[in-house]
Amino acid sequence: MQIQAYTKYARMSPKKLREVAREVQGRNAAEALDLLQFIPRKSARLIRKTLQSAVANAENNENLVADSLTVERALIEEGPQLKRYRPASRGSAHPYSKRTSHIRIVLSDES
Repeated sequence: MQIQAYTKYARMSPKKLREVAREVQGRNAAEALDLLQFIPRKSARLIRKTLQSAVANAENNENLVADSLTVERALIEEGPQLKRYRPASRGSAHPYSKRTSHIRIVLSDES
């Protein structure tokens, strides 16, 4: 059985989130939560919050025990970009984009 949780429009670039998401994939859910607690990055906090939501979904909606869950996938997808401009010399402007991400955590029970 697969249980999912989403966080949409997280204000962080997908590249930064994927670095932390790779560490969590394939681990036991409780072990992944402990690992994320000690990674001092904003991306770890966002992924941990989504993982806690997925575990809560499994316990409340499917009556599963949290100890038997494994992180099957931690997908980081690109969200919409906020397009902004920075003033530059001689009256010109340089564009930059503020990226957003969608975080999807998929848990599975090992039985």
